[in-house]
Amino acid sequence: MSTIELTAKTFDKVISDNDFVVIDFWAEWCGPCRKFGPVFERVSEKHDEIVFAKVDTEAQQELAQAFEITSIPTLMIVRENIAVFRQPGALPEATLDDLINQVRNLDMNEVRASVAAAQQSKH
Repeated sequence: MSTIELTAKTFDKVISDNDFVVIDFWAEWCGPCRKFGPVFERVSEKHDEIVFAKVDTEAQQELAQAFEITSIPTLMIVRENIAVFRQPGALPEATLDDLINQVRNLDMNEVRASVAAAQQSKH
């Protein structure tokens, strides 16, 4: 599957309609982003069951601010409406593949329990 472009209008629907979304926050002027782009595309072609999406932080400043993106590229992975990974910096292809496999193997019941416990401790 090729990557899709996420906007403020499409973001919530894409996240809620898909169980596994890998998001690349990037900008055209960013050298590391341009180098990471082809890696992101190649990895997306290996994982048809996952949605790979890009957020242009220049065109979608509202989204970038909402997720407090201060460094690009930033990679975010969302499973079942929960952001389970977020890290600035470009990753090598093998590392991104490995990361996707690790996220695929997460026990989402444990993740949800952990999120619930963290929210309880805030109250």
